[in-house]
Amino acid sequence: MSTTDLPGEPDQEGESRRRTTGAELSPAAPAGGDGIPAARTPGRPPTSPVGRLAATVDRLRHEVQAAQAAADGRALIDLAKGVLVERLHCGPAEAARQLAELSDQSAMTPLELAADIINQAARDRLTDVAVDFVTTVHGTSPTTEQAASAAVRLRTAESGALAAGDTQAVADSLLEHALKPLGATGVAIWAAGADGSLTLAGSSGFPAGEAGRWRYVPPGVATVARTALTERRPEWIQSLAVEGPPSIGGTHHPDGGRVAVPTGVGGRIHGVLEICWPGPLTTQPPAVVRQLEALAELCAHTLEIHSSSVPSSLDGPAVTNALSELVDLADALYDPALVLLPQVDGSGHLTDFRIHHANHRFRDPAGRSRSAVNGALLLEAYPMAADESGLFHHVERVYATGEPFRAGRMTLTALVDQVPLSSVAEVSITRHGNSVLLIWRIEDEVARLANLLEHAQRLGRIGGFEENFVTGEITWNSQLFALYGREETAGPVPVEELRAHAHPDDAVTIGRFLRTVLHHRKPASAAFRLQRPDGVTRHMRVVAEPVVDVDESLLAVRGAYQDVSAQHWTEVALAATRDQLAYSEQQAAERNRLTLQLQQAIMPVTAAPLDAPGLRTAVRYRPAETDHLVGGDWYDAVVLPSKHILLSVGDVAGHGIEAATSMVVLRNALRGLAVTGAGPAQLLSWLNNVAHHLSESVTATAVCALYDPSRRVLRWARAGHLPPVLVREGQATTMPLLKGLLLGAVSDVTYEEADMQLELGDTLLMYTDGLVERRDRSMEESLNHLLVTASATKTTLDQRLDHLLTYSKSDTDDDTCIISIEVM
Repeated sequence: MSTTDLPGEPDQEGESRRRTTGAELSPAAPAGGDGIPAARTPGRPPTSPVGRLAATVDRLRHEVQAAQAAADGRALIDLAKGVLVERLHCGPAEAARQLAELSDQSAMTPLELAADIINQAARDRLTDVAVDFVTTVHGTSPTTEQAASAAVRLRTAESGALAAGDTQAVADSLLEHALKPLGATGVAIWAAGADGSLTLAGSSGFPAGEAGRWRYVPPGVATVARTALTERRPEWIQSLAVEGPPSIGGTHHPDGGRVAVPTGVGGRIHGVLEICWPGPLTTQPPAVVRQLEALAELCAHTLEIHSSSVPSSLDGPAVTNALSELVDLADALYDPALVLLPQVDGSGHLTDFRIHHANHRFRDPAGRSRSAVNGALLLEAYPMAADESGLFHHVERVYATGEPFRAGRMTLTALVDQVPLSSVAEVSITRHGNSVLLIWRIEDEVARLANLLEHAQRLGRIGGFEENFVTGEITWNSQLFALYGREETAGPVPVEELRAHAHPDDAVTIGRFLRTVLHHRKPASAAFRLQRPDGVTRHMRVVAEPVVDVDESLLAVRGAYQDVSAQHWTEVALAATRDQLAYSEQQAAERNRLTLQLQQAIMPVTAAPLDAPGLRTAVRYRPAETDHLVGGDWYDAVVLPSKHILLSVGDVAGHGIEAATSMVVLRNALRGLAVTGAGPAQLLSWLNNVAHHLSESVTATAVCALYDPSRRVLRWARAGHLPPVLVREGQATTMPLLKGLLLGAVSDVTYEEADMQLELGDTLLMYTDGLVERRDRSMEESLNHLLVTASATKTTLDQRLDHLLTYSKSDTDDDTCIISIEVM
């Protein structure tokens, strides 16, 4: 027969491995008379002793594999013979003869014919899985030969599992017949313990040492099989190195894929089938998923039979005695309890739990008697338990995995006359054999309030006390012992001895407190420092009230202590912070006042016009609205000895008095340097050295210009500043952007200089960035708005500058300087 190609891993030569079908269990072995493969005949052994030993080991290994394959094949053929005996009403010998004749007539091997006979007789899940699997692999409906090949593999694995004496043989059979064709290299069968632990019941494809290290996984350890057990669904991991927890064989195939499928029947999980691939696992088609789930069912059957923790019969004496003991245990409890038994439908699926017994403490929220609840189904008696995260979900999970469930606070809802009635309870669910014990304790109002009070005292660091003067009994709660730093065995401290545990400086306060409570019989409070035995001093507040009879005789004193150390030190820190803040505010206000006075003394908001022939000048200075933002903007307009006019604006980086004093230095330095008759570029170069060498890390931007009234020529240069604006014939434009680094950044900088021929009626504007800068717009947009505003027709130069300040859209609250000249 032809073999079926199944997906596998590529070998070292890069060719796809060809997986054999179940009919070719040992490809190199010739078939015997029944179509069962015979042992492989080894080749000529090497002449060296080591080679002869290796050849012997290899021969024995192949003989063992052939013997196992032959045994599995015989088991499958024996099942087919049994079907023929039942259908033909003949003996075993006649059935064997009929099987051989049918094999010859159909041109099928005995294994293929046996699998086909079993499929026709059973029509179970394995038959459907085989057909679906071949359809998925080949993309079309399977041929008779293809379906038979897949069925042979699955039926051979099934017969091997059913005939196996232990789970180790089951693992060998599953890997050899069903999983190797899928590319798997290892299989592990885990048995789930009652405490949630995992025991390696059988494995194949892993080294003996690796299997020994993983023979037992304690409860709570995260592994691939543990995830499948707790989640109760198959766990698919593409690569252990990327997303998976540790598991068996991880050191040999760290990048391999894993699939862990829970194995169980009737809603109870007996273990996990874990399958290992040598490389990353891609997304598998649904047919392969169903095939792995069918193999997991075989493992569940084996675990159910061979596990010592699971009885083979649910009706035997051992089960009856265990259930009776569980009922006696439930009756001995002081809390309400139910003994639940699983209910399974005809398909083997868990549908509900039957209430086998309700103990004597049981109280039904709906008022029903115990006899009305006993024997009822859980979901029929309490339908609200079917909520997705409700009680039934947890009961089902405990029964499936064996891991107990406990909740300190869980909401239980019952229907009383079709009205939901909820209560909060402490719940415990445990599995005992094939039964589930459900225990709950309803949280009563007194216990709940006491619990709230305890937590409130702990969080508020409050300890309560009561001292009975009639009996001499003193009662402290545990929180008060903790506040005092005192062992409970040392006993409480009488309230009259409070002075002995307080700081000596607080003696007067303690005496006034005791006199008010004990003598005047009035409530009182006091703050004092408690000196604990461990040397720690805590700031405490004590509140007490007397308890008196009708004759005003003192019977008792009750009250509370509160540790207010954190509050005390917080108040101390706040007081110190307030003092420091007030001092800092006073200093800042003084500095801002001095800065503003300095700015206004050097640059008034408006200045007298410059007396120069053929030229009209105007300046404006707008200080920042916030005092601490007053900074280093400056302007200057002065007639030099050469009759040229020096025009300049600048902006020192920063704010405050440091920026203002730096502005004074640069402004006066530029005035002094201009007397030399040097051009604007040279003046800025010298001013840069002043800023770099003769001041403390001052940086600034500036524009410097020299205007010759006789020729109407303007020479100018810039140091990182915005270019001037020229208004000619009602049209405003920016002057060319000359190269020039800001002042103070580096030494010995050369600046570019340019000449501009002015005409009658031209207006020149020089300004700082406080006029145009916005946080939400680019500088290009701000300059365009300035040009539009400057183009507006105004009768005088002063009106033009006032118009610019009025309609400026700057939002940085920075200083603003403007100097303007108009040629007449």
